[in-house]
Amino acid sequence: MPSVYIRPIALADSPQAEDGEAIRLGGGLVYASRFGLLVCDGTKVVSRRRFGGAEAREAIAGLPDALAADATEQWDNLRRSHAPIACGQRMLRLDQPQLMGILNVTPDSFSDGGKFLDKPDAALEHAHAMLSAGAALIDVGGESTRPGAGAVWEGDEVKRVVPVIENLAAAGAAISIDSRRSTVIEAALAAGAHIVNDVSAMRHDARTAEIVARSGAPVILMHAPGSDGDLHADGDYADVVLDVFDALRERRDAAMAAGIARDRILLDPGIGFGKSLAENLALINALPMFHALGQPILFGASRKRMIGALSNEAPAHQRMAGSVMLALKAMDAGCQMVRVHDVAETVQALHVWRGLRDAALTDFSQLA
Repeated sequence: MPSVYIRPIALADSPQAEDGEAIRLGGGLVYASRFGLLVCDGTKVVSRRRFGGAEAREAIAGLPDALAADATEQWDNLRRSHAPIACGQRMLRLDQPQLMGILNVTPDSFSDGGKFLDKPDAALEHAHAMLSAGAALIDVGGESTRPGAGAVWEGDEVKRVVPVIENLAAAGAAISIDSRRSTVIEAALAAGAHIVNDVSAMRHDARTAEIVARSGAPVILMHAPGSDGDLHADGDYADVVLDVFDALRERRDAAMAAGIARDRILLDPGIGFGKSLAENLALINALPMFHALGQPILFGASRKRMIGALSNEAPAHQRMAGSVMLALKAMDAGCQMVRVHDVAETVQALHVWRGLRDAALTDFSQLA
């Protein structure tokens, strides 16, 4: 059966720059004025059409009924605003980008493996430094998901993450648990974590959806092509952007069918997981399209290998500039959350980005 996709192809600094015809993507500070309407039958492109915001209804009306209904939903989703997320006493607003600070308590994570393992004081000091620098929440992980990483017993994972989460919760921090195992997730939520960040999109463990639904915690569903032992396997795409879009839509719908409220679901395209350099770049350039799924978007590319591949194979600890560049690209695409290692530097970039956005909204000379 044919499928339809709406992709923003031109962004604007403000609605007045386009005489009010630009739409606000995902309820944030980014506006889109031109769009592509793509109809595909399997891997074959049946039709393409470009249209402006004022022409959306006309463009959609020309589709067959089933496709028109899907396209209408996507069009409405592109303009959907998202309510803040409650994390204990803290509220994470989703009308502007929020930074998620990475805290790996693992021996082998690609960037900071071993740095905080079995060193609770160092881990907490680093977490509080990220919070002081402006991180909205801390993402605590006890398992490396880099390519080739060894398996971790869930009991060890629990022992790594729970003490850190308990200490951060006592300090009033907003916390996410980066895990794909239901036992770890359940223990982390009991210890005070507020958000579940599952890189398997709840495919790895059948109990996870039940636990998340029962807890009412928000869940981040990330795309990865592989399952079980190797999340990076089976990355064979006809079109990486459309395939990831479809896969995230399926996981969103599966989560809702499991009893998870729609406003509790965030989506992550999974940069670096089972994707080539070219495929990662294609996904990043297509980020605005993922607002058509109607969920907040998390973006994570901090210090990843693609930066080294574009920078004379710079090692992970020398990829800060590239990481900040990609974070800004995600902000430009309207992503609501950006997962980073270098919090202070990215916060500074975010402040400048926000200043430019605010200035554009109050620049009425564009109407002249």
